[in-house]
Amino acid sequence: MKTRITELLGIEYPIICGGMFQVGRAELAAAVSEAGGLGIITSKTQVTPEGLRKEVHKVKALTNKPFAVNLNLFPSQTVTPNEEFINVLMEEGVKIVETSGRSPKELMPMLKDNGFIVLHKVAGVKYAVTAEKLGVDAVIVVGNETGGHPGMSDVGSLVMLPRVVDSVNIPVIAGGGYADGRGLVSALAFGAEGVVMGTRFMATEEAPIHDHIKQWMVGADETNTIIIQRNIGSPSRVALNEVSKEVDRLEQEGATIEQLLPLITGQRAKSVYFDGDINGGIWSCGQSVGLIKEVLPIRDLFQQITNEANQSLEFIRKSLSSLSNV
Repeated sequence: MKTRITELLGIEYPIICGGMFQVGRAELAAAVSEAGGLGIITSKTQVTPEGLRKEVHKVKALTNKPFAVNLNLFPSQTVTPNEEFINVLMEEGVKIVETSGRSPKELMPMLKDNGFIVLHKVAGVKYAVTAEKLGVDAVIVVGNETGGHPGMSDVGSLVMLPRVVDSVNIPVIAGGGYADGRGLVSALAFGAEGVVMGTRFMATEEAPIHDHIKQWMVGADETNTIIIQRNIGSPSRVALNEVSKEVDRLEQEGATIEQLLPLITGQRAKSVYFDGDINGGIWSCGQSVGLIKEVLPIRDLFQQITNEANQSLEFIRKSLSSLSNV
């Protein structure tokens, strides 16, 4: 598969593992890159520049293929200035970053002056247009199906993706609802040049989370997620569990951010991911969880996606041939 994204990033397949807090670690990122996609580790997970440096070394020990680092731009997440993380990446020769959370405007001079490839995640057309003007190399657009932060528009990928493709000239990567080969083909048909998946990669053998969580995902369907935090202007799609139900109830009663913080703090996710407590906290999960039927090694998942994509293309060819004969 060749698109502008595979050429830009030096990867075999236009498949990217999105940056995920606590989950975006070396073993997952390296496995995705080794399979031919682009793995991403998250700087926020590592907390400090030296923590990030150690994680970069772990990835390099597992693969010599391209990988990226996510820089979280939410103001509340900048305990360590992102410039310090970027200095580590420069020293370690990492040249691809994924930025998310808010505009990367302040970091763009530093990133572009030092030769970084910047993939910026957006949740709407106007943000994609702005990102292109800022000089990012590609945009990742996420529809309302996405796990994590889908933005305030409630627009799904079916409409969001072609709108963004029609509005920018740089490559577009599709996110939100993608988990298999059928999704990859549909994204390419809409003009995207790759897909980003997060939820699907959580249910793989290499994902550094508890098997109880992976098995919950296999048994879940597309209705087992919920969007919370609308009241505080930061909507987030998470797994439907006792904590997210309680947050939803409190929001409906007009709870303040101070009342919600003990429930929505990201630190609680550790008991989910590492102890296997499904109700330990809120944790990001997209509607594509309904498409997950088994936990696979990442290399097998890539083969499955490729096979499904070929089957979908063959079905399309036959359908178009039938139409041309009418």
